[in-house]
Amino acid sequence: MPAIAVTTTRRTGAYALMDSLKRHGVKHIFGYPGGAILPIYDELYRCETAGDLQHILVRHEQGATHAADGYARATGQVGVCFGTSGPGATNLVTGIATAQMDSIPMVAITGQVARAAIGTDAFQETDIFGITLPIVKHSYVVRRAEDMARIVAEAFHIASSGRPGPVLIDVPKDVGLEECDYTPVEPGSIKLPGYRPTVKGNPRQVNQAIALMQKAERPLLYVGGGAIASGAHAEIKELAELFQIPVTTTCMGKGIFDEKHPLSVGMLGMHGTAYANFAVSECDLLVAIGARFDDRVTGKLDEFASRAEVIHIDIDPAEVGKNREPQVPIVGDVRQVLIDVLARCHQMGLSTRPHQTTLWLERVNRWRTDYPLQIPRPATELSPQETIYDIGQAAPDAFYTTDVGQHQMWSAQFLDNGPRQWITSGGLGTMGYGIPAAMGVKTALSDRQVICIAGDASVQMNIQELGTIAQYNIGVKIVIINNGWQGMVRQWQETFYGERYSASNMEVGMPDFVKLAEAYGIKGIQVGSREELQVAIAQMLADDQPLLLDVRVSRNENCYPMVAPGKSNAQMIGLPTPKSQSAPELVYCPSCGAPNQRSNKFCPECGAKV
Repeated sequence: MPAIAVTTTRRTGAYALMDSLKRHGVKHIFGYPGGAILPIYDELYRCETAGDLQHILVRHEQGATHAADGYARATGQVGVCFGTSGPGATNLVTGIATAQMDSIPMVAITGQVARAAIGTDAFQETDIFGITLPIVKHSYVVRRAEDMARIVAEAFHIASSGRPGPVLIDVPKDVGLEECDYTPVEPGSIKLPGYRPTVKGNPRQVNQAIALMQKAERPLLYVGGGAIASGAHAEIKELAELFQIPVTTTCMGKGIFDEKHPLSVGMLGMHGTAYANFAVSECDLLVAIGARFDDRVTGKLDEFASRAEVIHIDIDPAEVGKNREPQVPIVGDVRQVLIDVLARCHQMGLSTRPHQTTLWLERVNRWRTDYPLQIPRPATELSPQETIYDIGQAAPDAFYTTDVGQHQMWSAQFLDNGPRQWITSGGLGTMGYGIPAAMGVKTALSDRQVICIAGDASVQMNIQELGTIAQYNIGVKIVIINNGWQGMVRQWQETFYGERYSASNMEVGMPDFVKLAEAYGIKGIQVGSREELQVAIAQMLADDQPLLLDVRVSRNENCYPMVAPGKSNAQMIGLPTPKSQSAPELVYCPSCGAPNQRSNKFCPECGAKV
C-alpha cells in the first residue's frame, strides 16, 4: 500500500505550541508575560481572539502554578501555566514542587533567552531546566521549532500517565519565532518505548492479598492521594463493604470515602482522629492503597501498624517498600488493581462477612464514642472549629481549597468532601496555596461553589491574586480564620518550645482584610460572633460573586488530637476524657516509650515497670 501523505505547513514554533495545546484539550492557561515568552503570547493573542481558549492573567507566577494545580486536582486534567525567563521562571518553582510532592499533572511552559545567548548570563537568563530537575517528572528545552509538537504530546502523556506529576517545557525566544514544517501530533499517538507504567497488578499477588483479607480479624484500609488520582472511590467502597474493613485516609486521600459511612474512621496521622490512630496501632492487616507512608501519617515509623501485615498497592514501584516493607507488594494502577481484586473475589464466590470483624468494628466504634473530635463553642467568642464546621454544614457540596496551618487541619477534621472536592497542599505544605488554587478550581468548574479556607498569615502570601479574581470576576469565596498568629507555629512553640513565641505573632501589622478586598473591588465582611457568622454564611452562599469573609476567632485555640514528633500514633496529646475505659490494647513504657502488651508488667526493651 502507498504511504499516507502527511500535510505540513510552514508555521512558527509559537504556533506549533499553541496549536498542540489546543489539540490536547487545553481551555485555560494561567500565566504572566515577559520579554522571552512574548512570541508565545503573541500567538496566544490570536487564539484568545478566535475564542479557542482563555488566558488568566495572574498577579504573580506562583499564583499561576497553584491555579493550574487546583484546576488539575478538581478535574483530573492536565493544568497549564506560563512564565517568562529569569525571575518569571524561578517564581514558578514553589508551585512546581507543590505539584510534584502531591503527584499533580501539570505542564509549566517557560520562556528562555535566545539559543545563542544561553550560557552567557544574558539579561533574565536562568537555567530553569537545571533548577527544576529535582522537582519535575520530566523536562525539556526545545532546541528546534519542528520538535515542538512532539514535545508537547510527550509532556502531556508523561504528566498524566503512571504516577502523575509536573513537566517543564523551556522555550528559547528564537524557537518561538522560528518557522518550520509543522506537522501536528495528536493526543494518544505518541509512543515512549522507555516509559511504560505498570497498570495491572500481578495475579499471584492479587490472590495473596485476598487471602490475607480473608483471614484478618482487625483489618484497616489506609487510603492516600493515589486513589483520588486513579478515580477508585467506587472500588474502595465495594472492597470495604465486602470485607467489612474500616477505612482511614491521609490528608491527600480525603474525599475518596464518604466520612459519614459507618466504616469511615476519618483521617489518620499527626492531627488525625483518635479512633483512626488507635485503629492503625492495633490492626492486624493494613491495606495501603495509593499512600506513601509519610512521616506526618506514621509518626514513629517502627511503631506504625507494628502488629500488622501489610498489603501495599501503588502505581509507583519506588514507593512500594520505601518506608515500610509489605508482605504483599502490588505495583499497578490503584483502580485497575482493585477491579481485579473484586473480580477475583466474585469468581471465588466471596460475599460480605458480617461476623469475622464484628468485635473489631465494635472496638473501633467505642473509640469513636470515647474520643470524638471536639468543637468548642465558647460563650463570648467564635472558635475556628465551629466556624469551619458550620460552613461545611451550610455548603456540603462545595469544593474546598485551603492554605496550610491549623485551619488546614481543622478543615481536614470537620469537612466531609466528595472525590476531588478537597484541594490542599499536602506534601510540600505550601502557605499561600489556597486562593490561587480556588481560582483554578472555579475557572474549571464555573457552576460549582468553591470556598477557600485560609489563615490570616498564609493568606497574605498570595493575596495579590484578589486582583485576578476581580479582573475575571471569579466567584470564589475566601474565608479567613483570623487569630492573629501563625497558628501552627504558635502551637508548636507553646507545646515544645517553652512558650517562647519567636516571630509568630501576626497581630501587629495585620491588614484590614475587608478594606483590602474592597480596594480590589471585592465585597468583604468581618464577623466576630455566632449570630454574625450565620448571617454572613447565608450571604456568602447567596450568589456567585467573589466575597472575602474575615472571621475573628479565639486567639489561642490549639488543633487536637496531636501526635508529638517521635511518638507513635497511639500516643496522642489533647484527647478528651474517655466516656468508657476502651483504651487501646497497647500500653507504652513510661521510661523509654516502647509499646508493650497490657498483660506484661515490665517493659521488654528497658525492663522498667509498666
